[in-house]
Amino acid sequence: MLAIFAHPDDAELSVSGTLLRLKSQGYRTGVLDMTRGEMGTRGTPEARKQEAANASRILKLDTRINLGNPMDMSGPPKQARTAVVRLLRSHAPKVLLTTHWDDPHPDHANTCRIVREASRLATMARYDEEGEQKAIRMPALMHSLFSRHVVPSFVVDVSEFVEEKMAAIRAHASQFYGPNRRNR
Repeated sequence: MLAIFAHPDDAELSVSGTLLRLKSQGYRTGVLDMTRGEMGTRGTPEARKQEAANASRILKLDTRINLGNPMDMSGPPKQARTAVVRLLRSHAPKVLLTTHWDDPHPDHANTCRIVREASRLATMARYDEEGEQKAIRMPALMHSLFSRHVVPSFVVDVSEFVEEKMAAIRAHASQFYGPNRRNR
């Protein structure tokens, strides 16, 4: 199971409960952050890297990777798509979790598009032959919902993992306002 999201903290906010449930059932889990979150209103890339590492321990992830793409994701660049194809081929996840294509945040919507395209391209033997990797089977693709205009096709009960999910979210402290924190 690989969750692919735009920024460090997106997976925690969206699917950390699902990742914890799957981990408890013996599945290997991982997160791929497309960017370092350098254009975010709060926090620095260095702080966000440490926060992601702390959250990863709470989530008991087998792997966490940051592609370090620039935040200016005005469109899905070929470089990012190829990097995701190579990662998919090297890890061969059976299931991908990502944002919904209708997410109003441009980075989130573009990440969804990259994931959808890369998951298909990773199955094509002649795509990125210079990467010298074998094609993989198409992973199942699940979208976390943001839009209240979309009816979910299924819901994962994560109620027994709420405390760990909230701890993983709180690990990204720089992203939240607090009474003892300068709000910048």
